[in-house]
Amino acid sequence: MTTRAREVADGWELKGTKRWITNAGVAGVYVLFAVTDPDAGSRGISAFVVEPGDGLTFGAPERKMGLRGSPTCEVMLDRVVIPRDRIVGEPGQGLSLALGTLDRTRAVVAGQAVGLAQGALDVATVYLKERRQFGKRLADLQGLQFMLADMAVRVRAARLLAYAAAEEAEEGTTTMSLAGAAAKCFASDTAMSVTTDAVQLLGGAGYVRDYPVERMMRDAKITQIYEGTNQIQRIVIARALLAG
Repeated sequence: MTTRAREVADGWELKGTKRWITNAGVAGVYVLFAVTDPDAGSRGISAFVVEPGDGLTFGAPERKMGLRGSPTCEVMLDRVVIPRDRIVGEPGQGLSLALGTLDRTRAVVAGQAVGLAQGALDVATVYLKERRQFGKRLADLQGLQFMLADMAVRVRAARLLAYAAAEEAEEGTTTMSLAGAAAKCFASDTAMSVTTDAVQLLGGAGYVRDYPVERMMRDAKITQIYEGTNQIQRIVIARALLAG
């Protein structure tokens, strides 16, 4: 982390650039993490509340593969000064606050992934019922039935994991970190596989924008990346299992 925050007479001075910021340029409030003590390692990171009117500038929107309904931009801070009370918690608590937030928001990403997967399953189901080929409905072909059934099983399992993770996050259980990581990992992998299978089931129609599954497939990919990649989720899960 290269963004720095230092105490000045009027409060805190922030300097640096944040990249890949969701809803940058649109959001009214930003929670920003910066190094307040470079010698303290992970214990030298603090969190701050920053508003656009504080002097933020934004880069051009990224030209993304999917998730185009939400802009992603750079946020630049050139000696931005904010009041002293804009720090969240105490100096040095930033990393623990960030990780605690991820324990909860990973359940939210799991829910997003389930929604994408369910939407793709719904579109594919209707299409198989309506599309006729070889003198019969595609829905009557057993090979395609097997694909649809596997998609439905994965979606149902992902939904239950997402519900369980949300419940643990709400209750603040000691295992909510593992639950959120497991739900996010499985649900996002499910979203990617189910939307890909939906494109396959629609054939050429699935590959064009006339049908929504090509967008769902592109949108699903980000759920395997943000809030921690699925490789990171597997590390979180393993550490939770092996702790103590």
